[in-house]
Amino acid sequence: MLRSLLVVLTLVLPALVAPPPALAAVPGTCPGPVVRTYGPASVTGAIVGAAVHEGHAYVVTRGLKPPVLADIDLATRKVVRSVTLPDGPATGEPEGGWATAVAGGKVYVGTYPVPDLYSFDIATGEVAHLHSFGKNGGFVWSLTAAPDGTLYAGTYPDGRVWEYVPATGAVRDFGVLAAGERYVRAVAADADHVYAGLLDKAKLVRIDRATGAKLDLATGPAGIGAIADHGDRVLALSGGTLIDVRDDGTDARTVSLATGTLDMLTVAADGTVYATSRPDGAVHRYRTGDTALTKVADPPSQDDETRRLHQLDEHTLLGFSGSGGMWWLDLRTGESQFADLIDAGLTPGSERPQSMLLVPNRALYVGGHFSMEVRDLRTGDKRRFRLSGEPKDLVRRGNKIYAAIYPSGQIVSIDIRTDQVRSLGYLGHGQQRPWDIEYDPRTDKLLVASAPLGADLKGALSVVDPDTGKMDVYVNVLPDQSLMSLSLDSRAGLVYLGGDVLGGGGTPPTKTAASVAAFDLKTRTVRWQSDPIPGHRTFQDIKVHDGLLYGVYKRDSGVWIALDLATRQIVQQGKLSGYGELTVHRGKVFVSTFFGGGNAYHLDAKTGAKLLATGLGDEWYTNPQLHFEPGSWNAWALAGRDLAQIRLDPACPA
Repeated sequence: MLRSLLVVLTLVLPALVAPPPALAAVPGTCPGPVVRTYGPASVTGAIVGAAVHEGHAYVVTRGLKPPVLADIDLATRKVVRSVTLPDGPATGEPEGGWATAVAGGKVYVGTYPVPDLYSFDIATGEVAHLHSFGKNGGFVWSLTAAPDGTLYAGTYPDGRVWEYVPATGAVRDFGVLAAGERYVRAVAADADHVYAGLLDKAKLVRIDRATGAKLDLATGPAGIGAIADHGDRVLALSGGTLIDVRDDGTDARTVSLATGTLDMLTVAADGTVYATSRPDGAVHRYRTGDTALTKVADPPSQDDETRRLHQLDEHTLLGFSGSGGMWWLDLRTGESQFADLIDAGLTPGSERPQSMLLVPNRALYVGGHFSMEVRDLRTGDKRRFRLSGEPKDLVRRGNKIYAAIYPSGQIVSIDIRTDQVRSLGYLGHGQQRPWDIEYDPRTDKLLVASAPLGADLKGALSVVDPDTGKMDVYVNVLPDQSLMSLSLDSRAGLVYLGGDVLGGGGTPPTKTAASVAAFDLKTRTVRWQSDPIPGHRTFQDIKVHDGLLYGVYKRDSGVWIALDLATRQIVQQGKLSGYGELTVHRGKVFVSTFFGGGNAYHLDAKTGAKLLATGLGDEWYTNPQLHFEPGSWNAWALAGRDLAQIRLDPACPA
């Protein structure tokens, strides 16, 4: 059943009616409050990790500080208790836990973006921090318990498997599994071996628990995202392919979906494998010897990711959805039931927003994880509805908003009058990370800049018809670079592209400097391409204004340029506190950045950068953004995780 329109939260906040335009600044007089805040910008009940044990489910939230672990009684389908995971000793704070396992009466959770291990005692409710596997910016992506209770964790960015013995606290590192690997995305274990799924190198690796000896069991067509073992066989998911191999590497078999990918699996006691697919969320069945996957049921949660599968009994499959839900599937009839976790008692919390868009004098849209929150500027009402992923960027065309969705690479439209969500389709061509979207009124087309997912360098520019969904996808338009940003000059019929030589990551770049290029929308060809600064590898954002291209570099954090489009020469260059998104408003260029406390600047090609605001925090999930009210210097933004309206008059002091 399509649940895109399910409103799961309705709040009434203090009036959000847009204030009148700020008075023109007079030297020494900058009236009015500098910052007005309006509570959490985006509220979520999304989850990442989940585990099932003795009639209870344990889920871990995504994006909340601190993360919440909720205990759900499966008989009543209600949350019966919740605990938070405290901040560990390492720098940084946990925001969620992809990795969960149950052993010895405890639930174990591996967190991100600090790769730490926690335990929750089911009997006492006690939470304990056990170990740190690395520094801030890392993930414990996967966790499993061997039959004897020993835990095995797969981590990022070191691409390793770690052993943790709960009884003693002893830790062992099994070392490099494949040169250049960053992600151990999945792990499973039996009495003798650990099985690791590598994302970048797409390998299924067996590790001897006693000796540490390693054996490659199989290589898939894409990264290995999930693993299970049953008897002498190991099952793994690699893109749209299911790998079925003996635990000694022999008798390897594969079956594949016609379209889409497989995201989660479980093995029943009789050896039947159940797996879910993306982007639809459907359920499929497989047994060793089958030559194809058999669809069991339509999606229990349409267009959702599945975080965990568990067979409750002979006829019932239990699933957990990333958007914040759980479902029960009758394997005999294909009928399913869905429960929203917020409705079940999970306490929602403030998350880091993905994107924002202002419809002047009407509403403010804030994209979160698998959701969109809408603030009515006329009444102060707040509503929330589901989306099928993370809206990385938003653009408006008439009465429709268009969202570029990760991780599916889907483009969806949202009717601002009804909240109705409609899919225009998927970019395909491996383009699952759409970073930027703009609307060209001259051609009535959407323009999308994207990157691949995983070890691939080739991004794409996509030209999308918003009425028919027809997509022209220009892969590798900047050779061996993905696209992070684009900026439209509709009058000239050009779109300017900002590149990233690292692509999806996980494979060595062939270029050393990020390019900017001019793409002709009539001929669909690149007119010119330039590398403004040698050695600077990633443009986070670009914006064309008044004959200049302004650009902010990412990994060379805070470097910005103004490039003369006629001569392709840099006319101004400077250093900001960090990177973020550029905005043109009332003939001036602004940028909001990460780091240094969270800052906003006015950029001028003659005078350089002027700091306008500081102390905004670093709580955006993607680019920090500014959305100005027409005719004023007031911009919607974030202050911490709260929605805020900030006066950014270039004539006023910071």
